[in-house]
Amino acid sequence: MQKFIDGLAAKTLRVGILGLGYVGIPLAKRISAVGLHVLGFDIVQERVDELNAGTSPIKHIGNDEIAEMRASGFEATTDFSRSAECDALIICVPTPLNTYREPDLSFVTSTMDNLLPHLRKGQMLSLESTTWPGTTEEILLPYVEQAGLKVGEDFYLVYSPEREDPGNASFDTQTIPKVIGGHTPACLKLGTALYAAFIDRVVPVSSTKAAEMVKLLENIHRSVNIGLVNEMKIVADKMGLNIFEVIDAAATKPFGFTAYYPGPGIGGHCIPIDPFYLTWKAREFGLHTRFIELAGEVNAAMPQYVVDKTTAALNEHGKAVKGSKILVLGIAYKRDVDDMRESPSVHVMELLRDMGAEVAYSDSNVPRFPKMREHVFDLSSMPLTAENIRAQDAVLLLTDHSDVDYDLVMREARLLVDTRGKLGLNLPNVVRA
Repeated sequence: MQKFIDGLAAKTLRVGILGLGYVGIPLAKRISAVGLHVLGFDIVQERVDELNAGTSPIKHIGNDEIAEMRASGFEATTDFSRSAECDALIICVPTPLNTYREPDLSFVTSTMDNLLPHLRKGQMLSLESTTWPGTTEEILLPYVEQAGLKVGEDFYLVYSPEREDPGNASFDTQTIPKVIGGHTPACLKLGTALYAAFIDRVVPVSSTKAAEMVKLLENIHRSVNIGLVNEMKIVADKMGLNIFEVIDAAATKPFGFTAYYPGPGIGGHCIPIDPFYLTWKAREFGLHTRFIELAGEVNAAMPQYVVDKTTAALNEHGKAVKGSKILVLGIAYKRDVDDMRESPSVHVMELLRDMGAEVAYSDSNVPRFPKMREHVFDLSSMPLTAENIRAQDAVLLLTDHSDVDYDLVMREARLLVDTRGKLGLNLPNVVRA
């Protein structure tokens, strides 16, 4: 343990980041910035080549920042045998759901399969991927024991959930407090020392299970409240009320209310997925997580609600969905990012396409529709010109990026379906959805 701490103080410690995506790259960037050597691992050779060439694969981190990382010694590789060079290993791989909405830990287990032959004494292993309470003990610990290592004595195991929020100008990897739980007190001590070297505030908890539950609670809180406000939007719409006006007025209360805003559904790598990790695990204890599942149902139904509102609005204009030209504004899951994971926009596009609409999109953050496991569109972003807007039967605002000329859209669109409360009130060509 002392050798690890001495290496941290002397800046000779080597940190391995497993998974170079929206979590791994910002983390590697921050660790490099404090003078520690970082070795990044990924199974995608193209991603590794990109980073080693100084090119950023994600929008909110620039090529200049990758160049700074490279100048500080950062290197990316697909060779997992080099994990033996690292004193700390941090796993930042996806934990999606399978087709039955059950946890899919295959990225975690395949990472551990790759690491197993190279685990050695003196290393620390941290899991940051979101998962159910007990994963660190049930999944990672057996690998370490299989390697003949004793956790808490010659190997250290922690769980510290990622809290990345791409595109958030107010908080970054350094300033977002870091929760951490250790398998033993020695593990917690070492893990806290590591993260405190590059995170402003570290928040220790009693166990890896507690840390795993913290992450789920954070995202379940958001999922349930977004589900509530999405349901309130539907009720308000039926009553002829503008839910965005109602929320903004309620938000003036200085206590007891937190504003959440509705949309076409929920997206990203956390909120649509993480709550179901607890739902799945709770069944082991004979529990039925009703709030979580109800919120999931409400949020999952929002793309269909948007399509139904669009269908009704087109009908008022004497148009059927079949054969209509429909332009989707924004296909990333949130404002001003290029992240497409679980984006509700894609579900809306698929529903409209299945009904026979001619679907196009405009999103400067996503110049070409990416390859996705479950969604296929051979499309590129359409330039947002007056001519292109006028050529559409309907324009759907699904993600309210800040670089869109909304005045142009309102002026030129025949029909606008606004799911974000961004467009003017009482305009004849605007429908709230």
